[in-house]
Amino acid sequence: ICAAMAELAATQWDNGNQHFPPTSFQVSNLNSGTGATNVIPGDASAVFNFRYSPETNADELKLRTREILQKYCPNVIEDWWHTGEPFYTPAGVLTAAATDAIESVCNTAPEHSTGGGTSDGRFLAPLGTQVVEIGPVNRSIHQINEHVLIDDLDKLARVYEGVLQRIYL
Repeated sequence: ICAAMAELAATQWDNGNQHFPPTSFQVSNLNSGTGATNVIPGDASAVFNFRYSPETNADELKLRTREILQKYCPNVIEDWWHTGEPFYTPAGVLTAAATDAIESVCNTAPEHSTGGGTSDGRFLAPLGTQVVEIGPVNRSIHQINEHVLIDDLDKLARVYEGVLQRIYL
């Protein structure tokens, strides 16, 4: 399984595009054995995901992944779970309001980026709505003792208010 994971991690899935980084393969769990130090494991499992750009699709990723897995693990049992398509909101009313509000409250230009991880925006974008994500700077995200500064929460509330005012007033 390790050779399969190594090849999957080394594979160039696509080149991304002007708005998205290239698709990346992420291993989140590898498990094998009983915990004993003198027993050769009879099986292994791997959990992984793709952070993918619109330059590929879930079916293509499955097909290419299956080919690599079969090469190293012919008895592999697959269980796929698809959580959403990549999405992008082009420049428009919402992005302009968000940019202006952030610049006004934080005195800095925001980074427009599609990088990062899973977003709840994946549920809204297919409905045809514009989506932006705005949040505090968080160097401890998804780590032990994750935290944000209290002052940043106040700024964030003012940014949200500013976005709404720019759209609705």
